Amino acid sequence: MQNRLKKTYKFAFKTSLYITMFLTLLSSVFLYLLHSIDILYLISFAVFTYVLSFIIIQYRVERFIYRRVKKIYDDLTLLESTSLRKQPITTDMATLTEEIDKYAKNKKIEIETLKVREEYRKEFLGNVSHELKTPLFTVQGYLLTLLDGAIDDKNVSEKYLNRANKGLERLIYIVKDLDMITKLEVGDLRLNIQVFDIVELVQNVFDLLEMKAAKKKISLIFDLDYDKPIMVLADRERIQQVLTNLIVNSIKYGEEKGTTEISIENLIKNKVIVRVTDNGEGISEANIPRLFERFFRVDKSGSRKEGGSGLGLAIVKHIIEAHEEKIYIESEINVGSEFSFTLEKAE
Repeated sequence: MQNRLKKTYKFAFKTSLYITMFLTLLSSVFLYLLHSIDILYLISFAVFTYVLSFIIIQYRVERFIYRRVKKIYDDLTLLESTSLRKQPITTDMATLTEEIDKYAKNKKIEIETLKVREEYRKEFLGNVSHELKTPLFTVQGYLLTLLDGAIDDKNVSEKYLNRANKGLERLIYIVKDLDMITKLEVGDLRLNIQVFDIVELVQNVFDLLEMKAAKKKISLIFDLDYDKPIMVLADRERIQQVLTNLIVNSIKYGEEKGTTEISIENLIKNKVIVRVTDNGEGISEANIPRLFERFFRVDKSGSRKEGGSGLGLAIVKHIIEAHEEKIYIESEINVGSEFSFTLEKAE
């Protein structure tokens, strides 16, 4: 409390001194004219005047400042400044200025954050609309053609129904990915942590994607022969999804007759790092920071042809972060890309 009133005390001290000096001098002149100066009287008068002046000035200044400062606090409280409401009202100008500056900076950061979120929301809604619109219009086009009479032609009707089915499959794929990433972002997805062999899991993913890779003559390989299992502690199903998304991406953007290579290395005592490396088209340095954003596509035209929901890498990042692990990317145009992530080793 003393620090908060320090400046007002200083003000009261000085002002009281000036008043005392003035009144004592005035009293001295008055007594001199009456030819009866009494030193003891003057000292008593000066002390009494000083004390009385100090009390009155200090009280008045405190009340004056308090009323105005309280109004500032009340105004800020209307703006829901919880940080100020928790603190006692101070009459010290330096402390008050510091508190208001801090409040203003926090509000500025809050406003900037809201602006970023608003832009992100607009972009997200636009992306969702675009992603859903394409397959919906495709399915609608085929169905309308069938209703206009093409259904009577068996060959045409079968071909159009198959294409409409593919469009619906894309819609289901997008909706499932949206549901998955929403659960990941709100923390609603529980991980089933267990011990499993990461080498075996990678081989299973290779087997699942073998035909997809064969269409572009891409080889799915390990960097070396892993004779012994490498046991990790994680959610097996989610890590399989991470590997699948990364390998599908490497196939999608990989060079024809190229390779997708997986390596599993010891990072530190209780960690391994899994690397997915390809010799594809690579990613420019400018695009890397945004690579894990929802619906972000490096080549918007090319990636449309390849399909996908545009959520694969965002899901990968959220799954790895849900495990409290890290994901990294290194890439060079026309050389290739390497995605890597860490996992905890099982003891």
